[in-house]
Amino acid sequence: MGSRRLPPLNAVRAFEAAARHATFQAAGDELGVSAGAVAQQVKALEAWFGLPLFRRLPSRGVVLTPAGARFADAAASLLDGVAAAALALRRRSDDTALTINTTHSFAALWLIPRIGSFREANPDLHVRIVANNQVIDFTREAADCAIRHGKGGYAGVRTELLLRDAVFPVCSPRLRDGVPPLRRLQDLASHTLLHDDDPLDAGMIGWIGWREWLAAVGMPDLVAKRGPTFTHTFMVLQAATAGQGVALATRVLGGDLLEPGGLVRPFAEEVPSPYSFFIVTPDEPDPPKVAHFRAWLRAQADAPLSPQ
Repeated sequence: MGSRRLPPLNAVRAFEAAARHATFQAAGDELGVSAGAVAQQVKALEAWFGLPLFRRLPSRGVVLTPAGARFADAAASLLDGVAAAALALRRRSDDTALTINTTHSFAALWLIPRIGSFREANPDLHVRIVANNQVIDFTREAADCAIRHGKGGYAGVRTELLLRDAVFPVCSPRLRDGVPPLRRLQDLASHTLLHDDDPLDAGMIGWIGWREWLAAVGMPDLVAKRGPTFTHTFMVLQAATAGQGVALATRVLGGDLLEPGGLVRPFAEEVPSPYSFFIVTPDEPDPPKVAHFRAWLRAQADAPLSPQ
């Protein structure tokens, strides 16, 4: 195979950053160099091609020429591919650390109370938990695996069902036994309802909030005091534990809190959730550390609700 005739790669990197930001200054800030250094790299690349890639604007911004726009797409694809390959290699070759990406409430209410037993069984493995509600992209994020709430079947990754769920009301024992008490579903009309406005779940088709839950149990016309709204499930359940109202919990997100007596179920009624929790990993064979974590997750999912 003949040698490749490649443009200067440092110049390609500077050009691609400038193309994304449309200024040399912002590109320099990203790369940790001056705007002048970016301009020199771009000039060198233009000299290599023998044609302009940008039009310089009086406001110090830049606009891609037609040739520059074509090369910008190729450069972005090239650098994304190199970055993804490097990230995958680092992820697989580092057997001393495991990075788990999951949602805020699953981390706070289910994973963190249990993760100690996994660490005890794997004392040489450094565990890092990263919480966000975004769609996981293993080509851009340094995560070994993820746990997500949805319907599964995500493209480009391996997906395994971990936990199915159901939704039911919870409150503090003091609120249940107070005046007025909570004994029947109709009693909700005399109490404050706490609302979950999770930025991920609230946008899901079929997401079960109070309106959907009441309709599902045959009480669509019940009117209760509307209480505060919280951006994460764990925050709603903290408010319920403090006696501030009645919240909707699930077996996964809240089931453990019933064990110590911090929360109680005033009614037996529950509604199956259309969403489940899934283990999500890159579409490749598990390295040993991920295989061990996957097996541990399965065992925990099959165990009683309280942390094991």
